[in-house]
Amino acid sequence: MGRWRGCCVEISGIMEVSVKNKFFTRKFVPAVQIRRLRKGMVIEMELYRRVKKSKFPWLLFYIGLTIELLIVLVDKSNYINPFEGRLFQLTFLIFALKLLLTDYTKKQWCAILLLEAVAFLSYRITGANDLIRLVTFVAACRDIPLRQMLRYTFYVTLVGCAVIVVLSISGVYGEISLTQAYGHEAAEDTRYIGEEASEETRYTLGMGHPNALSCMFLMLVALGVYVYFAQMKWYLYLFMMLLNVGVFVLTESKTSMLITTLFLAGACVLTYCRFLREKAFAYLCGLLVFALCIGFSVDAAVCAQRVRDAQWNEFYVLDPRDNDHIVLLGRIDRFINGRIISLTDSEENDGMIHTWSAFSRPGNMEHYFDMGWVKLFYRYGVVPGILYLAACLALLWKFWKNKDAGGLLVFTVLAVYTVVEAHLVSVYLGRNFLLMMMGVYLLPGSEAGKFCDNLNFGKNR
Repeated sequence: MGRWRGCCVEISGIMEVSVKNKFFTRKFVPAVQIRRLRKGMVIEMELYRRVKKSKFPWLLFYIGLTIELLIVLVDKSNYINPFEGRLFQLTFLIFALKLLLTDYTKKQWCAILLLEAVAFLSYRITGANDLIRLVTFVAACRDIPLRQMLRYTFYVTLVGCAVIVVLSISGVYGEISLTQAYGHEAAEDTRYIGEEASEETRYTLGMGHPNALSCMFLMLVALGVYVYFAQMKWYLYLFMMLLNVGVFVLTESKTSMLITTLFLAGACVLTYCRFLREKAFAYLCGLLVFALCIGFSVDAAVCAQRVRDAQWNEFYVLDPRDNDHIVLLGRIDRFINGRIISLTDSEENDGMIHTWSAFSRPGNMEHYFDMGWVKLFYRYGVVPGILYLAACLALLWKFWKNKDAGGLLVFTVLAVYTVVEAHLVSVYLGRNFLLMMMGVYLLPGSEAGKFCDNLNFGKNR
């Protein structure tokens, strides 16, 4: 062979033939070994495809969803969960595995990876992994039928709340009421004169706070009506309205009571005025309400200090010393129990627009206030906040395309509720069932896509 010499070596059970000269060495794997390797890869890929087509991804998703819902229920009770962080990590891994077992288009993969990159950047800046978990959860909702998912969420939440209430009433666990100052006195007396607010006793039924009880009632009503929208009758709306009054008597939570009343009234109108379900006017009204909610929240974040100063001046010198716009915001602030001026309670006026930043900052993770849309931008940053608003607008567009009037109603009412309450803007993914709607509508797959195509509240329901 002249300068060439050959030898045969066996490494890790694979026969390799080496041909060497003084310049280079070339190794040849026999064809039979290549065929075995290819056959093994084919078997692995076939197993992967079978797992994806099986019910295993579906089961994974519901295991993760169940854990998230139970975390929400434990949070609403009096129990302090010491394993909450670890459970969040567990559900993230479950939803990530479900994501890897789901087929996505190239555009969908690009969108998911881009949002995950934004979420990771937010994590590096703030140390909070909320957005990474959120994006993964929304992506994992693909190929899960929406109605099935929300029905399951409704019943798990309903049973969990019932257990908490029964344990409280029976005296086994949890306080049935809470006595404290709820701040319903005039702001002039408590904030400016300095008098202590009088204490009141309100019922919590194991939920830890009266507002938590009324909030969970609103969420259950919204979920239940959406899932069973086709079967709703006037007497069911009347029954839920009576329950709404009863919850108000127990908790004296005006905000939740009024928004629940608006939701039930709107649902009743859509039930018996079917022609409104397909009219563009209804969806344009929803868009207008959503825009007003965001605009008002931003305006409140800009003007909170001026509103507080105007109220102070109006009390002491009988002149707000500001324009009509600030005076109007002050009146609205009184109606919503001082939520605007609460943004000025801290030394840095946390929540006001000068404390917002592109991707938030670590210190913004700890401060709490009620205004949900303000909290979205303050806690997570302007860029993630705008992306979430874009997802909301895309979801509203999907509601219009699919004539999902029930979804429109839920979306609109929760947009109003988030102005004054931050229930949906939190680390708890199980609270915000709009995320499930986003996952199904904005990432339609095989099964979910067929479901969305049939989700026509105007005709099929």
